[in-house]
Amino acid sequence: MSSFRKALKSRQRNHHERSQPEFRKHLGLLEKKKDYKQRANDYHKKKNTLLAFRKKALEKNPDEFYYNMINSQLQDGVHLSKKQKDDESEVTEEQKRVMTTQDIKYVEMKRVAEARKIERLKGSLHLLDAVSKQKNKHTFFVDSKKEVQSFDLANHLNTVPELLDRVYNRPTVATLMNERILGAVEPRSQKKLSKQRKHEYKLLAQRIDRERKLFVISQKLQTRKDLQDKSKKIKVKKETPNAPAIYKFETKRKR
Repeated sequence: MSSFRKALKSRQRNHHERSQPEFRKHLGLLEKKKDYKQRANDYHKKKNTLLAFRKKALEKNPDEFYYNMINSQLQDGVHLSKKQKDDESEVTEEQKRVMTTQDIKYVEMKRVAEARKIERLKGSLHLLDAVSKQKNKHTFFVDSKKEVQSFDLANHLNTVPELLDRVYNRPTVATLMNERILGAVEPRSQKKLSKQRKHEYKLLAQRIDRERKLFVISQKLQTRKDLQDKSKKIKVKKETPNAPAIYKFETKRKR
C-alpha cells in the first residue's frame, strides 16, 4: 500500500500560483491567497474590536465611578495617574538613565574622580575672581568723620590707584620701585588672561554641578539597596530630584 502511495505521489505535480500577466504589470503585484487571508484577518480583527467598544459604550452605567477618574489627567494624549506623575517628578531623566545602566560602585568612582579634579582646579586657580573685581566688602574703621572725608584708600593700602580693583597680586609702592613685576602688564595680555580665567571658572562650576548630581544618584542607589532589607521601615521624607528618600528602619539587635 505504501508503494502505491509513493507511485501516486510521484505522478502529482506541485501547485504554482501564477504571476501577474505581462499586460497587467502596471497594476502592481498580483494578490495571492495568503495575502488575501492576511488582509481579511486584519480587517475582521479591527471590525470586531470596534464592535466590542461600541457594545461596551452602549452598556456603560452612567452612574459608574472610579477614584482613578479624578486622580488621572490626560497629558500628550496619554492618561497618567497621580502616582505616575509623582514618580516622574521624583527622578529626572538623567538620573533614571544612569540608575538603570550603572551600579553604585561605578557612580561613586566617577564622583570621587570629579571631586579630585575639582580640588586640582581650585588649587591652580587659587579661587581668584574671574572678572577681576572685588565681590566682598572690606571695611576700614577711622576715628572721626573728618578722617572719612579725607580717607585715601590707595595711600592706606600703600599701592597705586590703578591696582585698587585687584583682589590678588596687588604690589605695594616700594615693591613697584625696587623690583620688576613679572607677568602680563599690557591690556591685551590681561584681557586674554581674564578670558582664560573665566573659562577655567566655568569649567570648575560645571564639574562641581556634575559631582553634586553624581552624589545624589549614588545616595538614591544606596537607598534602593537598603530597601531590599526585609526589616520594617517607615518613610520619613519623600524622594525629590535633588535628594533621596529618607526611611526609618526598625532597630534590630545584631548577633
